[in-house]
Amino acid sequence: MHWERYIKDFVSYLKIEKGLAHNSIVAYQRDVVLLAGFFEELKIKPEGVTYNTLTQFVTHLYDLGLSARSQARIISGIKQFFGFLILERYIQNDPSSLLEQPKLGRKLPEVLELAEIDALLLAIDTQTQEGPRNHAMLETLYSCGLRVSELIGLRFSDLYFDEGFIRVIGKGNKERLVPVSEQVVKEVNAYVAEVRSLIPIQKGQEHYVFLNRRGAALTRVMIFTIIKQLAQKIGLKKQISPHTFRHSFATHLIEGGANLRAVQEMLGHESITTTEIYTHLDQRFLRRAILAHHPRNKSN
Repeated sequence: MHWERYIKDFVSYLKIEKGLAHNSIVAYQRDVVLLAGFFEELKIKPEGVTYNTLTQFVTHLYDLGLSARSQARIISGIKQFFGFLILERYIQNDPSSLLEQPKLGRKLPEVLELAEIDALLLAIDTQTQEGPRNHAMLETLYSCGLRVSELIGLRFSDLYFDEGFIRVIGKGNKERLVPVSEQVVKEVNAYVAEVRSLIPIQKGQEHYVFLNRRGAALTRVMIFTIIKQLAQKIGLKKQISPHTFRHSFATHLIEGGANLRAVQEMLGHESITTTEIYTHLDQRFLRRAILAHHPRNKSN
């Protein structure tokens, strides 16, 4: 078989058997298409790829000027691809098994202080049509630790306000229940009753909680723009995005003493190692914890 057929089967595997989100599938497909283009020029079929020829491809990635992080992501996708070919018995040996990824420094996400979050929320003009919506959205984004895709995809059927939860459909269509604060409940209900009820809603958009002025679901870009404009309004120097609110949510929980496993569940992380990055975000907090609880630091 040729590269095109292998890639098509790989995409089907990611979608049906792995249940990955659309964006993840697209990213893996893009990585493998890049790999295929390189080897097709060399007239090498998938079965003919070796460790040595793969290292040539890695050198090619470096020559393209890609960052170490981008190279690592592509190599990770390639390893998934060859793992699939082994699983399906299309090839007998995995040429990527010994392939090393470039060394990465641990990139810590930007985090907002609680006062900065308050300042961003206070900067919203709630007298405008979009103001109550934006305030409710950002309060939900932070208080529930949502991804931006989860926020814009929130439906009325996901709201269990009487029970104190919202249902979130995360990556790979995995569901989780996230506790919701009284403030979120208050603001979402006020927005729905006082603003959303006056919007002419487009057909097929009735189920989404947050809508634009034309009655359609919001886009990621719009949420990003709203946050950028608020940051500029208050003169915030940090480079922030919707995901910054999620990072801040996790950091503040851990600083407040939350269990790492509980935070993992709240964020919808499949692996605890993904959540562990948040334990490195505030060294002052860790120092205080060690001084307070380590037996050698306790006075007799």
